[in-house]
Amino acid sequence: MGAFTPWRGVKEVSGVALVVAREVPTSSSMAVPHGPAGVGEARRRMRDELRINGVSDSVIDDAVLILSELLSNSCRHGRPLGQAEVGDGDVRAAWHVDTSGRLTVEVTDGGGPTRPVPATPSVTARGGRGLNIITALARDWGVRDNASGEVTVWANVTEGHRRDDFATRVAVPGLDFAVPFDDLD
Repeated sequence: MGAFTPWRGVKEVSGVALVVAREVPTSSSMAVPHGPAGVGEARRRMRDELRINGVSDSVIDDAVLILSELLSNSCRHGRPLGQAEVGDGDVRAAWHVDTSGRLTVEVTDGGGPTRPVPATPSVTARGGRGLNIITALARDWGVRDNASGEVTVWANVTEGHRRDDFATRVAVPGLDFAVPFDDLD
């Protein structure tokens, strides 16, 4: 847990409303099993914590999708942290809201044989669009390495940042689904 912001709730005791203050984390970090098993729990925890902190639904939705993509990429292309073999061990998911309201989402793993770069998948490819989705939703994203071989992929999400061309960034290149329906007007 990191920085905290005050949260105020109302509690009624014997017909009298009392304002109750408690500390709610604005950052969080959790171990996620290297593989699909922990992705849902990480998404639920992030959504719940960000909602409690008053982060807007649109930022939460984008951040949860980004977290899913980063965890999926880590599972597919990276190793777990430490000395564990692929499929064993954990990766680390973290998020932080700074004082300006910018949300940073990070996933750290044990590195892999390739660097994270956006791909240009074929029309029939079953994957390869994740970093393009992140590019469309995030204000910025990048990769950070450390001396022990760990790799962290991070993304910054802010209110109202989703790019107008989101659909064209993640759509299958070369296909225009509207063309077959032009004669129906």
